[in-house]
Amino acid sequence: MKLPFQVDLTGKVAVVTGGGGVLCSEMARALAACGAKVAILNRTLEKGQRVAEMIGENAKALSANVLDIQSLEAARDQIHRAWGPVSILVNGAGGNNPMATTDDEQYDTAAESVKDFFKLDPEGIRFVFDLNFLGTLLPTQVFAKEMVGMPGANIINISSMGAYLPLTKVMAYSGAKAAVSNFTQWLATYFAKSGLRVNAIAPGFFVTDQNRALLFDPQGQPTKRTEKILAATPMGRFGDPQELLGALLYLVSPEAAGFVTGVVIPVDGGYTAYSGV
Repeated sequence: MKLPFQVDLTGKVAVVTGGGGVLCSEMARALAACGAKVAILNRTLEKGQRVAEMIGENAKALSANVLDIQSLEAARDQIHRAWGPVSILVNGAGGNNPMATTDDEQYDTAAESVKDFFKLDPEGIRFVFDLNFLGTLLPTQVFAKEMVGMPGANIINISSMGAYLPLTKVMAYSGAKAAVSNFTQWLATYFAKSGLRVNAIAPGFFVTDQNRALLFDPQGQPTKRTEKILAATPMGRFGDPQELLGALLYLVSPEAAGFVTGVVIPVDGGYTAYSGV
């Protein structure tokens, strides 16, 4: 694959949770292209295996649930036996759930048949918070203990535009990603003197398997939501997954970012800079 620049990760072992997804699979491929051995953790093993096959011998796909400590510990033990201790953790697992999504963007008392805020399923909201926040916290508990004091060790969390300004309809997802950004800063402070750096990337709007149906209709035409997103993005387009790799490689490089911890880098085509006017 073509990288924006090269960093030397030879001898490093990386874990990418959610590594079978569109964005995190590119990150896994980039880390491997720089010399790291990459463990792709995905709840659905087949998705991770497809990515591992694309990478080759420097990759291993493992089935793991980021909400299950025992599952994560089992994956960690397999990685240890194959390659040794982990020095890079990318917490990429996350997402939304229809049960935690409203049909409307603003409340209308006349729209009784619409799934509004008052009809949201508490279990759906709990699932989204758990998946995004606990799904970042638990892998960090499992893997960070061996990373403390390890030269060059670092953690990259995945935040969102919803962490800056809540996105309509997806209240739980936006709130959970805001928690991820805050947690990133907390961890960075907590681990600072141990040498373990913790940062995050906040992707702007990218087309993935999870959001494709919201962004394009069955005929492949942009939805109204896509029109609003692009109107609020000064560059006027969706991001390409490879455009996340510069931020990733910068943050994982101790030579480039050795004094950088606790930052959340937006890669968003100007979305967070635009007031809408």
